[in-house]
Amino acid sequence: MSTTAGPAPVLGPPAPRSALPLVVWVVAVGTFLMATSEFLVAGVLPEVARDFRVDIGSAGLAITVFAIGMVIGSPTMVLLTLRLPRRATLVLLLLVFAAGHVVGALSTAFGVLLLARFVTALATGAFWAIAGQVAADAAGDGARSRALGIVGAGGMLANVLGVPLGSIAGQVAGWRGPFWALAVLALLAAAAIARFVPHARADRGLSVRGELVALRSGRLWLVLLTCAFATGGVLSLYSYISPLLTDRTGLPETAVPLALVLFGIASLIGVVIAGRLGDAHPYRVMLGVAVVTTLAIAGLVLTSTAAAPTLILFTVVGLTGLSVNPILAALAMRFGGSAPTLANALTPSAFNVGTAIGTGATAALFGTALGDLSPVLVGLVGAALVLLGVLTLTLLQLRRTAR
Repeated sequence: MSTTAGPAPVLGPPAPRSALPLVVWVVAVGTFLMATSEFLVAGVLPEVARDFRVDIGSAGLAITVFAIGMVIGSPTMVLLTLRLPRRATLVLLLLVFAAGHVVGALSTAFGVLLLARFVTALATGAFWAIAGQVAADAAGDGARSRALGIVGAGGMLANVLGVPLGSIAGQVAGWRGPFWALAVLALLAAAAIARFVPHARADRGLSVRGELVALRSGRLWLVLLTCAFATGGVLSLYSYISPLLTDRTGLPETAVPLALVLFGIASLIGVVIAGRLGDAHPYRVMLGVAVVTTLAIAGLVLTSTAAAPTLILFTVVGLTGLSVNPILAALAMRFGGSAPTLANALTPSAFNVGTAIGTGATAALFGTALGDLSPVLVGLVGAALVLLGVLTLTLLQLRRTAR
């Protein structure tokens, strides 16, 4: 596996700032809904567990299954729809997304809920990949990280509004209500995309064989591994913050939405800032946020029994932990060379491989002596691996620049 094939994809200084195209903001609305759905269960874990009479760890499988569906759905659905117009594909995926939430809201068996989550995630993974490609292409080479930062900010905004509001609604009226709301909002988003995303003919020159060329880049695989470590660590901590705060820190359930809002606001700020800086200084930005994230989670290991330090450090993790995502996504598209579509599709897959492994490991560790400290320890391992991956990418780039 080569790490030197092709010209060095150095991210040079961005072009002068200009307003991003409207299409970037429209598809960001879709990613807001997708991210809300993925982690909605994190805010209503106790309610889901009580309704289906399962334990907290088992209820968390609704997050793990969703992540697995995104892993499979992103590259598979993108390749299956490679020659379809992107606007029509995005609308179709939102319709499947809405149908999955209707089935989930009507489910009376936990297995049916898991199946609905899996099917919904297939559509979600493909939507994320295609939406990112649409936004990046509309923004152009000088603003790819910035556009991907806005698309990612749609997901972060879900942590500020969608997931906390869903958590509150779930505590007041049951977890099924937010599922119905997401179904309705997905239909509205489909109408908006049909109206505002420009129609473009499908590129008949694209082929599955041509896209598989992206898999020959060693640096692409290194970026994908780092993507997996980033979300695997941070989102394992995020997904199980409810039992961590209530059982270990000793806070009431009403504090969970507050923690989610703080995390979400910080994530939104971090992704937007990192996306803007990442076009000019990708490696410096990634190194900085990786170091801060690792130190913050290490601090949580020591202070998670105290309320104030836990909330502060959890917010810091939100600020830095996911802010590498738009930069990694831009690097993946560049390292994909002549096949950026598949490279971009593999990015959300990598993110969700990490989420599936991280949340699955956390669920398994809950039954051990580690108990409710397990999300923090899994998060620390993930953050350390991100730092290692970013250091390796930086050294490879320095070596290529020296040549």
